[in-house]
Amino acid sequence: MAIQIYNTLTRKKEAFIPLEEGKVKMYVCGPTVYNYIHIGNARPAIVFDTVRRYLEYRDFAVQYVSNFTDVDDKLIRAANQLGEDVPTIADRFINAYFEDVSALGCEKADVHPRVMENMDIIVDFIQKLVEKDFAYESEGDVYFRTRRFDEYGKLSHQSIDDLQVGARIEVGDKKQDDLDFALWKAAKEGEIFWDSPWGPGRPGWHIECSAMAKKYLGETIDIHAGGQDLTFPHHENEIAQSEALSGKLFSRYWMHNGYINIDNEKMSKSLGNFVLVHDIIKRHNPQVLRFFMLSVHYRNPINYSEELLENTKAAYERLTTSYQNLKHRKEASTDLTDNNQEWLDKIAALQGSFVEAMDDDFNTALAISVLFELSKQANYYLLEKNTAIEVIDAFTNQFEELFRVLGLTLGSEEMLDEEIDALIEKRNQARKDRNFQLSDQIRDQLKEMNIILEDTAQGTRWKRG
Repeated sequence: MAIQIYNTLTRKKEAFIPLEEGKVKMYVCGPTVYNYIHIGNARPAIVFDTVRRYLEYRDFAVQYVSNFTDVDDKLIRAANQLGEDVPTIADRFINAYFEDVSALGCEKADVHPRVMENMDIIVDFIQKLVEKDFAYESEGDVYFRTRRFDEYGKLSHQSIDDLQVGARIEVGDKKQDDLDFALWKAAKEGEIFWDSPWGPGRPGWHIECSAMAKKYLGETIDIHAGGQDLTFPHHENEIAQSEALSGKLFSRYWMHNGYINIDNEKMSKSLGNFVLVHDIIKRHNPQVLRFFMLSVHYRNPINYSEELLENTKAAYERLTTSYQNLKHRKEASTDLTDNNQEWLDKIAALQGSFVEAMDDDFNTALAISVLFELSKQANYYLLEKNTAIEVIDAFTNQFEELFRVLGLTLGSEEMLDEEIDALIEKRNQARKDRNFQLSDQIRDQLKEMNIILEDTAQGTRWKRG
């Protein structure tokens, strides 16, 4: 059975058939790097990292590109507030992004293009749109002629006459039509700029992804993905620019993950309820956050709260405990049982159920339920005092393989000494800072790992319980 993908463009699930057999060209919109990423940024990073992993598990060679927007109004404001330049801000938060998403189990893309490093191809893209009369210059700005692209609105399923001017589209006298959007913005006094045929300035947000996707993946790609909030205007505008220039379909499949609510309220700047990943992973195992994100189908909204994350931690640890119990039992295993094939068939059937779930539009929620069934069967096997190496190996291998597909780790039986020392140093600093909540959390974390702390006049000592 072919993998089924819900395509935002057609609003239905479709069999996934890539342009080139066995190969996938995939572009995922990355963050604007003016701050640490919030939990809303983390969801597409985790979701589409998992999609990539599963496609590779199904033997596709995936060419995965995810960009950074490293020049933007938000970056300029941040640079002004901090008294630094835009490249310095961008570099800092790109490094922070990699640290955060690496902790969440996300692999790096094959290419992470940056706008500032691709200015030449962006300017060239705009120039060609001007030459084809799909764009025009106005007082140093360049705008796309939206109404000239006949299929505008096909991704968001809106009639062009009913469209409202969306986020990042500024109505001004320079435009010939309110729906026209900026491809190039003339530099304001004191702003970072690049030279262009229309004078000094910088690109608009939408053109950046069109140009970089074309450069690294070609005129037509297999999958374009991002958060639901990008459907309009960002992805709609990408389609208009790209297809106006090439005359070809830009992306065959469009994937969008759902929104995140915080304590049952939509995450928004006005409510001030943005939760930074940088802060969450100081308090929680980042693998638990990934597990939490994957426990809901990617197209559905998800509600985040500390209580829900704690509940997820308990569920995640039930699975890892099953795996560790299997590893312990293997140490005393024999090959004396005579019902091995029955158990091997059960394990193989569970793998089939996992594949069936993931083939159905990457249903990680259902796939995780298969992991719990695998855990349940493993527990039954151990309770019956079975000790066949062949079966225990099959269970452990299946745990490892399916966890790897989801980008999850099963942990180790013991923390390394240097890991313990690092946590103790972090706890000591927290105590100096009078952050007793964090200090207690670290003590509790170590206690769960069977590490006993003793605070003495000479410092903190530890031993394994």
